[in-house]
Amino acid sequence: MVRLTRIYTRLGDGGDTHLGDMSRVRKTNARIAAFGEVDELNSVIGVARLQQLPAGDDERLARIQNDLFDVGADMAVPEGTPRPEGAAPPLRVTAEQVERLERWCDEVNAALEPLRSFVLPGGTPAAAVLHHARAVCRRAERAAVALGDAETLNPQAITYLNRLSDLLFILARGANRDAGGDVLWLPGGPPV
Repeated sequence: MVRLTRIYTRLGDGGDTHLGDMSRVRKTNARIAAFGEVDELNSVIGVARLQQLPAGDDERLARIQNDLFDVGADMAVPEGTPRPEGAAPPLRVTAEQVERLERWCDEVNAALEPLRSFVLPGGTPAAAVLHHARAVCRRAERAAVALGDAETLNPQAITYLNRLSDLLFILARGANRDAGGDVLWLPGGPPV
């Protein structure tokens, strides 16, 4: 269990920080950037949870927020880091977490009309925030891919973010379902 008695440490004042294995890196490091994007995503999902959501979505988003801490913890400890004797293995995102997202995608999508156009971010306040979360999730995924290109990274972390962006899109569509449906793209714009 984590126990914090003081929030500031002054250890990062020079632009460095600790990873989960206690190694020091610059705050501009790709690993720090990747889990920083995940942290921002988690914050936007927190805002989404303040909206009027369809039944079951708040519970899903609460679970996702917890999972995103798992994603950040996974990214914070480079794969192959030696463990002290008796230490627990580092937390890693699992295929089961990804499969849960896929089940939720299928469940929510089954109640939606088939897409006939691209969807614009908007509609209800809940849908707008969920679309914002989806865009931040895509950015977090790109940062994770860049990290994985430069260093070792659990591929399930990238897969989780990819599937989560799909789910956030579907949840946004669900949030608009009872308010008249999606805001659709009209190529060339509507007539003035």
